[in-house]
Amino acid sequence: MQNIKILTEGDSSLLIVFGNEISPEINARISAVIKLMDAQEIEGIVDIIPAFASLLINYNPQVISYDHLRQRMENLLKIEVKADETEKKVYEIPVCYGGEYGPDIQNIADHAGLSVEEVIRIHSSTDYLIYMLGFLPGFCYLGGLDPRIHTPRLANPRIRIRQGSVGIGGSQTGIYPMDSPGGWQLMGMTPVKTYDPEREVPILVNAGEYIRFVPVDEDEYMRIKELVDRGEYHVVIREERG
Repeated sequence: MQNIKILTEGDSSLLIVFGNEISPEINARISAVIKLMDAQEIEGIVDIIPAFASLLINYNPQVISYDHLRQRMENLLKIEVKADETEKKVYEIPVCYGGEYGPDIQNIADHAGLSVEEVIRIHSSTDYLIYMLGFLPGFCYLGGLDPRIHTPRLANPRIRIRQGSVGIGGSQTGIYPMDSPGGWQLMGMTPVKTYDPEREVPILVNAGEYIRFVPVDEDEYMRIKELVDRGEYHVVIREERG
């Protein structure tokens, strides 16, 4: 439990702070703690909300007291999870880059001093760690964008960005889960819905998992979109030990 702090957050929340930096190691520790909590099925837990370097636990004080929950968490945090006991889950997200789907991809390429093809290759060659979800339902804060394609946000944000748009904002990349305003440079679009309120599980992914962007042409994009619209498309998921 070295450097880990447990803090009170109001009368029905407990905050565990794992550090003060954004790192894959801290994120992996948070994910491991969540899995251990799920396995122990602690009564009275209402919600578990991971962030970059912390974990907020909302609980029902009529079911479990703060002192009892704190003791349970202190015991749980002493459990070590070895790297070879963890599983890496990677969601392969198809993206049609450029054209009307990614109107800013040339801006990204010009800023990087690269060709559009090189930008696509770089962007689609990484498994991006999902550090946390927020801002919008299903919006993923991803880590691992290659510094070569870091690109400033637009000086004048758009009023409406379409659901499924894939973009870059500074040192981050991500997917817009619904129509919304935004200032990211748009490089492509996916037909996959990372958030669908009609789905049994509305949010597709979880913090601690990974996303890999897979380039597809427009014909393949439209084929997948038709399957998505019919509820027949299943995202490819790779599971690796490590």
